[in-house]
Amino acid sequence: DAKRGRVLQNIGGIANLTAIPAGATPRNVMAFDTGPGNMVIDALAQQLLNKPFDRNGAAAARGTVLTAVLAAEMRAAYFRMKPPRTAGREQFGREFAAKFLAACRLRSSKPEDALATATALTAESIAKSYQRFVAGKMKGHAVDYIVSGGGARNATLMAMLAQRLEPLGCELATSEEFGLPAEAKEAAAFALLAWQTWHGLAGNVPAATGATRPAILGQVTYV
Repeated sequence: DAKRGRVLQNIGGIANLTAIPAGATPRNVMAFDTGPGNMVIDALAQQLLNKPFDRNGAAAARGTVLTAVLAAEMRAAYFRMKPPRTAGREQFGREFAAKFLAACRLRSSKPEDALATATALTAESIAKSYQRFVAGKMKGHAVDYIVSGGGARNATLMAMLAQRLEPLGCELATSEEFGLPAEAKEAAAFALLAWQTWHGLAGNVPAATGATRPAILGQVTYV
């Protein structure tokens, strides 16, 4: 958009953003992993609630964020890394979730408090990533902060994001408000990448990934 910045925030297991300043060219685009998405929340829900996930953030909504635990986790080296950066189970998988839960249990025995704190970790790491690395590139323009992925269905997480991002000039929305179902973003993205490869076109954005040049991604193999 010529006058509005856009941040496309996907919250799957890991959370990642793509930042597009107003009037951007491909050279102005940023993209990187912000940290945990649903991965830690789901791991705790499975252990504490015997459920695959905290539906709609209902359990977290009944809990209290353990601020000391949240502050300690936000001092982790990953969150200080400058983009481009990536994250996965190596950083925020089962081992991390176990240590996180142990830290929460030192301060509260309530499962809801641990889930609230895990949800706050996702929201805080997203907001801090935007504040530290992206906000300055938006140059004062209004910003549509568009969330997709399973995290867009978590009302508690969305409320925490709004609380942190709206004071920074962001208007929170889901991708559905822009015509794309929240669960369909990655499918649509990979379909686009396949189309680019099929037509011999580059599928990467060097400014976002740190690549030295545009490149065709993958290959088409005929059997």
